[in-house]
This record gives sequence, C-alpha cells and structure tokens, in this order.
Amino acid sequence: MAVRSELDSQNIPAHVAVIMDGNGRWAKKKGGLRIFGHQSAITAVRETVEAAAEVGVKYLTLYAFSTENWSRPQHEVMALMQLLVHTIRQETPTLLKNGIRLQAIGQIENLPASCQKELAEAIELTKAGARSTLLLALSYSGRWDLTQATQRVAAEVAAGRLQPEQVTEATVAGFLSTAGIPDPELLIRTSGEQRISNFLLWQLAYTELFITDLLWPDFRREHFFDALRAYQQRERRFGKTSEQLTVS
Repeated sequence: MAVRSELDSQNIPAHVAVIMDGNGRWAKKKGGLRIFGHQSAITAVRETVEAAAEVGVKYLTLYAFSTENWSRPQHEVMALMQLLVHTIRQETPTLLKNGIRLQAIGQIENLPASCQKELAEAIELTKAGARSTLLLALSYSGRWDLTQATQRVAAEVAAGRLQPEQVTEATVAGFLSTAGIPDPELLIRTSGEQRISNFLLWQLAYTELFITDLLWPDFRREHFFDALRAYQQRERRFGKTSEQLTVS
C-alpha cells in the first residue's frame, strides 16, 4: 500500500479506461483452457473497481467484450456469456455496498437475452450509486460508436433540426455512447500489447497510455495505483509548451 500513500489526491483522473488483455495467455501458461483465464480474471476486476472507487476515480470503463470477440470459437463465446451473467449477479451486492453505479455501452441488443436481463437488473439496482460509475463496454467497437453517432447527426440534419455548419466536436461527442461522461485521462492496457484495439477511438484522443506486461488475471489494486502514479508524473500539455502551462 506504499504506492497508494504516494498518490496526489488532487490529481486523480476522473475517468480511467482499461483494456483487460491476456486471459487466454495466462490460462495457457497455467496449462488450462482459455475460459479458466477468464474465470480467474474476476478478482482483477473486483480489485480494480474497488481501488478506483477508493481513490476517487469517478468513471471506470472496462473493455469487457468487443465486437471482434464474436468471431472467437463458439464454445468460448458461450462460456464467456455464461460467465458474464454469473459475474454480474455475483458482484452486484459488492457494487451496492461500495456505492458504485453500473452502466453499459455497446451493442447490448446483440447479447443473449439472459445477459441483457442480468445487466438491466444490475443497472437498475445500482442506479443510486453516487460514489463512482463502472462502465462495461460489451459488444463494443469504437468504429461502431462513431458510425452510430454519425448516423444520428445525419438524421438531425436531414430532419432540419441541425445545419451542417452547426456540427461541432461537441455535437459528435453528444451522440456517442459515452455522452455526458468525460473522456478518459488514463488508459491502462495489460499483457504488453501496444494498441488500442478499436476501443473508444474518439474519446482516447488525448488520453495518457499505461501499458504493462502483466497479464490481466494477475492485475491487482497495487498495479492500478502504479498506473495512477505514472499518470501523475506526466505533464499533460494538450498541444501547449511546458512554459505556457507554468505561466497559466
């Protein structure tokens, strides 16, 4: 917990996004099936969610299932869906206890009916949570997000409610699945892969990246704090010079 004590409580990112990668490789190293890695990742999720709420992160977005993941072997997809239902049901009391609200983004309608039901119930049960928000990206794609936002903007223009010259960055952001939520200041990716994998393409424009070789099932609260400490040691200039920041 030494790292936790070193954090600047005045410089905690409001929104942290996480690409939880490496479950399959972790399971392979252990001599197990890929689903064993997914099952073993639940502890990492729980510790990350609780650590984020503890230090004051208001929004935590977890890339739980991408649209590309549908192309995985059918038996793995079905096992993942069953695990998702079980995990949501199991973790809802913990979310309630910690004042954490659950929300979801993505093509939720593509999930099995049982998943949609459990998700909707957990969202309803936790809606009063005011401490922080856990955002699950399920059947999500950054390109899909931008496409559906573009379609909605186009519909507004076609209906005469919006002129083309009135379309701004704020307009587009207002039609994304994360409308009303601040863009992530920090993205954490495990397993050492150095890409964003079609995740929050618009929202990550100015996000700090923290990449660790650690496989997701081994990720714990102290590793989350390590990422926050690394974030706090960086200078976020948004195109300005260091001197300009000093003057301002």
